[in-house]
Amino acid sequence: MIACSLASGHAAEKQKNKKRVKPPAVVLENYSKNPTAMQAADGIAERMGVRPQWVRHMIGQAHKLPGVIQAMTPSAPTTVKDWGQYRDRVMVPARIDSGVRFWTRNADTLARAERETGVSASTIVGILGVETQYGQNMGRYRTIDALTTLAFDFPQTHPKARTRAAYFLQELEAFLVLTKASGRDPMSVRGSYAGAMGMAQFMPSSWLKYAVDFDGDGRIDLFQSSADAIGSIAHYLRAFHWKPGMPTHYPVALDAQRLDLSGLLANDILPSMTPEAMSTKGAVLADPALRHAGLLAFIELPNGRFAPAQYVVGTDNFYAITRYNWSSFYAMSVIDLGQAVQSSMPIH
Repeated sequence: MIACSLASGHAAEKQKNKKRVKPPAVVLENYSKNPTAMQAADGIAERMGVRPQWVRHMIGQAHKLPGVIQAMTPSAPTTVKDWGQYRDRVMVPARIDSGVRFWTRNADTLARAERETGVSASTIVGILGVETQYGQNMGRYRTIDALTTLAFDFPQTHPKARTRAAYFLQELEAFLVLTKASGRDPMSVRGSYAGAMGMAQFMPSSWLKYAVDFDGDGRIDLFQSSADAIGSIAHYLRAFHWKPGMPTHYPVALDAQRLDLSGLLANDILPSMTPEAMSTKGAVLADPALRHAGLLAFIELPNGRFAPAQYVVGTDNFYAITRYNWSSFYAMSVIDLGQAVQSSMPIH
């Protein structure tokens, strides 16, 4: 038994001391020899008023990311939209607890943003929680890699491939403008696979247009400054016509005898019907919704194959949240998360 143990020990030690063989490194293709990318670089340089060599060098160093192309490639629909499942992924205790801690640390800043822009603190907190869990998950892709890949290798099987590639080329240019102006190294910035950055997950063009220096330190930093992230989200929503004091949505029931569901859903999330027009199509609204001054949208939240859909009536503020992400599921999860965090805040 002792001999066996010693032999086993020597074998284990020998194995331990063996030189570990590293797997071969994956060599990613870059864009330095891509003529389309280099031609685009010259156009960007001319518009920026910088040397073409600088832009060519930056874009030329960008890596083509197969994973990003795959993420944007349309796949055959295998699942039915399910609001309940989507909501459950967002409304987890850890995210709500993180939101409470974030709100507690930034209570004065959130109150100031709400006071100055009219955007509710709960909505700002909801967006930050859904986007990055309050800065915990800001993305791992080099932004220049993601944007360059999507500008020049956007999957051609996508029905809007040409317009989407053009959009990402614009975002690539905005990213270079942004990093040049701020002094950031374009190679050091990381974000989502689509090029969104920081706690608020702003695309470069949105950063240039809507981000603000809310902490007054002389620079805009959506990676480290919670104040800048809070103020920038508030400024963004106000720019997209957020109405102070207006609810985001109202509850609604259905009158089966008069129901014209296709008519109610015709314009999706865009507010386009008066409360009276909705009522004639079978939407049963409570008094607050009936008194709403403005147009409304009838929002469907499907719950998969085996459960009935849910419905709400969205206002201009619901629509403003969808300008951040064009999805009724997204907007509703932002609202629900923000309210859950608010209701979990300690009472002082």
